[in-house]
Order: sequence, then structure tokens, then C-alpha cells
Amino acid sequence: MISINSAIEDVLSKEGGYVNDSRDAGGETNFGITIGTARAAGYTGPMRDLPRDRAFEIYRRQYVVAPGFDRIAVLSMPIAAELVDTGVNMGPKVPGVFLQRALNALNNGGKDYSDVVADGAVGPATIGALQAFLRKRGAEGERRLLALLNALQGERYVSLAEGRVANEAFMYGWLARVA
Repeated sequence: MISINSAIEDVLSKEGGYVNDSRDAGGETNFGITIGTARAAGYTGPMRDLPRDRAFEIYRRQYVVAPGFDRIAVLSMPIAAELVDTGVNMGPKVPGVFLQRALNALNNGGKDYSDVVADGAVGPATIGALQAFLRKRGAEGERRLLALLNALQGERYVSLAEGRVANEAFMYGWLARVA
């Protein structure tokens, strides 16, 4: 069974090593960590030298614990892993919003559970809605929720490419995260 640590390892392997692509608005990255994120986390060295274990800890703190995806993992590790991966690629708030929007769209007009505010903050209301959804829909519901999260992710990629021509250079690679 996948764990949060293995989900982070999966992200690290997808992200690879050092990149400094002038088309990337995030600037220099290593293991997918942007220079801005690394500096905010206290790393002051050259990005090329960012240690893998430091990248792992940044992911754990900023992309698992801070957005509350560790609490999602208790209910559904596949959904938590998807949220972590999407958060690394789009920022940790975005997948929280995706989850909330998806749960709202799947609640049968509020008959199965109440709508949650789609603010990206994964708190008790979002956790409760996910619990209710999984209790009602089970393993098949989990698979369909994952499909909906991926659909929202794919749409976001198209919007990013449409909004900034330079992002088209990354579109094909981004789709590997959805496929």
C-alpha cells in the first residue's frame, strides 16, 4: 500500500533534478522545488546543490502537512497522493479547491452531505464531506473522485497553456501527471 512517504518519493522521481528553463515562470528548480519555495523554507545554497532529503522535507511540510493532505491520507491514500502530486505542480491550495469542488458536485444536491466552501483549506468540513462520500460510494466512488480530480487538473493545464504561450512547452510533460 502506498504511504505519504512513498507519494513524496514518487513526486521526487517525477520531478527529477536541477532545471533552469528560461520559459519556466518559477525560475530555477531542483526536485521540482522552485528557488522561491526553497528560500522560503530556509535553504540558502545554490539550487543545483539542494539535497534530496531537504526537498523531501519541504514537500512533507508544505505540500502534505500544511494543506491538510495528511488528514486525507487517513481516509484515502490514493486521493491524498493525487492531491500531493497536484499541489507540487500547481501549488498546495489548488488541489484542495479541486477536491472541494468535486465533493460539492458529487453530493447529490446536498442530499448526501452538505456543500463545503471551495477555498482550498482542507479542514473538518472537507474531511467530513469526504468521509460521507466514501461511506456512501465506496471504492468505486474513490476511483471516480480520482478521475474527476484528474479532469480538473487537465483543464487547469489547458487554461495555463492558453493564458501563457510559453507554458505550451510544458503541456505534454504536465499531461503525464494526469495520464
